[in-house]
Amino acid sequence: MTAVAPETPGRVRAFLRLVAIEHSVFALPFAYLSAFVAMWPERRWTDLLLITVAMVGGRTFAMAANRILDRKIDAQNPRTRNRELVTGAVSVRTAWTGAVVSIAVLFLAAGLLNPLCLLLAPLAVIPLIVYPYAKRFTSFPHYVLALAQAVAPVGAWIAITGTFAGSGPAWVLGAAVGLWIGGFDIIYACQDVEVDRRIGVHSTPARFGVRTALRISTATHVVTFALFVWFGALVGLSWLWWVGLALTAVAFGYQHVVVTEHDLSKVNRAFFTANGFVGIALFLFALLDLILL
Repeated sequence: MTAVAPETPGRVRAFLRLVAIEHSVFALPFAYLSAFVAMWPERRWTDLLLITVAMVGGRTFAMAANRILDRKIDAQNPRTRNRELVTGAVSVRTAWTGAVVSIAVLFLAAGLLNPLCLLLAPLAVIPLIVYPYAKRFTSFPHYVLALAQAVAPVGAWIAITGTFAGSGPAWVLGAAVGLWIGGFDIIYACQDVEVDRRIGVHSTPARFGVRTALRISTATHVVTFALFVWFGALVGLSWLWWVGLALTAVAFGYQHVVVTEHDLSKVNRAFFTANGFVGIALFLFALLDLILL
């Protein structure tokens, strides 16, 4: 009997699982925040839609490329050996097709926003490509990821204004977002210390051990919080922002309390609960601040 190829909807769902499309929620709120601050009090919904399309396209490309380039590493790690490219649920050809379509979507959205966005789009892609290779030559690949994530607020500002003029707050917010995600990536990598050392994957935990890595992550998030404070002061946000920031401090504290050197079982809970809360809460409190005050 001739095998029947899986239906296209099944392949699409598998690809979306591969790139963890739902994780777009982490950086997207900060792109919106930067855009709203740049345009306020205007509401340019078309630009916001294009920013969303560009962000999702860029992130999807990054995740697809990362999974493709890491598939042999993933196959050697018990935690990741069930990923779609390892099991065959998604073919390498399908993953590359999705990556190419995603990068084309990014460039299309950038071109529709303004010429400067289109001109800078290739520069935004560079850290997305470098990140999968970083774990092969540096113990600090997490900060390459931080650079890739920092692009979002700056890109959103340029998408609205079409210029670098006055973009200082976006750079501060970008640095905060990048270090926030980079700091958590260090925590996440603690799960794979023994495997990474055995197969030659570089990371901060593999190089320095879990205890020191968690301390580096904590220090990174202290800097993150200071940058969020600086951003709020730069753009003149009022008490609602500071309330949101206080709640964010609790989320950061929770993240670093539940994940310890001797208990990494709650890493995923910290990832979804604390990180999801930080992005959404800060965006909502800042938006309320802009609307009401």
